[in-house]
Amino acid sequence: MAEAQQQPRKLPYVAAITDGVREVLKEQDNAFVIGEDVAGAGSVYGYYKGLLEEFGPDRIYDTPISEEGIMGVGVGAAATGCRPIVDLMFMDFIGECMDEIANQLAKMRYMFGGHARLPVTVLTMAGAGASLAAQHSQSLEAWLCHLPGLKVVMPSTPYDAKGLIIAAARDDNPVFVVLNKVSLAMTGEVPEGAYEVPIGQAAVLREGRDYTIVATGRMVHEALKAAEQLAELGLDTEVIDPRTLQPFDTATVVDSVRRTHRVMIVHEAVRHGGIGAEIAATIQEEAFDYLDAPVARVGAPFSPVPFSPALEAHYVPDAERIVAEAKRQLGL
Repeated sequence: MAEAQQQPRKLPYVAAITDGVREVLKEQDNAFVIGEDVAGAGSVYGYYKGLLEEFGPDRIYDTPISEEGIMGVGVGAAATGCRPIVDLMFMDFIGECMDEIANQLAKMRYMFGGHARLPVTVLTMAGAGASLAAQHSQSLEAWLCHLPGLKVVMPSTPYDAKGLIIAAARDDNPVFVVLNKVSLAMTGEVPEGAYEVPIGQAAVLREGRDYTIVATGRMVHEALKAAEQLAELGLDTEVIDPRTLQPFDTATVVDSVRRTHRVMIVHEAVRHGGIGAEIAATIQEEAFDYLDAPVARVGAPFSPVPFSPALEAHYVPDAERIVAEAKRQLGL
């Protein structure tokens, strides 16, 4: 009798993060994890659990509550030959260490003529939906994308979370891995061993001929739901997950727009000044003659994230809002 085919291994998003960090620490002797509560507690969301016991206190460091100090250690360690994994518990806290990020981490390689390498991987948790209020629920990826010298990735699936962490840690430039707290329990296929998801390469998750949706982070899953609803209206929708925001895979998006002639960009961050505006401008520059309708954007309103669960649910974009905007854009 033929041997039963082995089923693909599935892990939740949170475990895929652990798996990715573990593979990096096994592969790179000069890699270590530093941050608040990363050792004893395994981080506030538990995605470093077990790594202290596996790799020891010389490689998994708890720190005082000082994001400026944590990032400063990462910058200094990288410049002197290490490959640190820096944990910033919530993305909202990048404001506490923005000088280290903007004026040191992003610029040192340039300012020293390429002689200083900064292979720093920064893991940080973004997004609303958990009633953590205005100071623990933001999506600030546009801040980072505006800084030359940084790379920014946003994994939407467990597979991409592990693969992008490994790719980030192998890169000789600083890379921010922007994770999503509401996605932590989401399960997906995650192979064993080390693999990379290439930085700068988008994924076409659903092919279509009539309409393109470019969605980032958790909004990828809302876009896929919306695509099913739009299919009922006769609209065959393509869904693209950029996976990397900086550098951005312009070619994949522009190629799609040239075929579908209509496009929407969706992100969880505030719509005004969000990364969607940059993507829309790029599409206008590269594919204007192919557009049959203005580029649409869906994002959060220009407001701090509310604490109230009812208000927060209204604040965060979802499939219904995507469908409504598509109908408005196309006059359906």
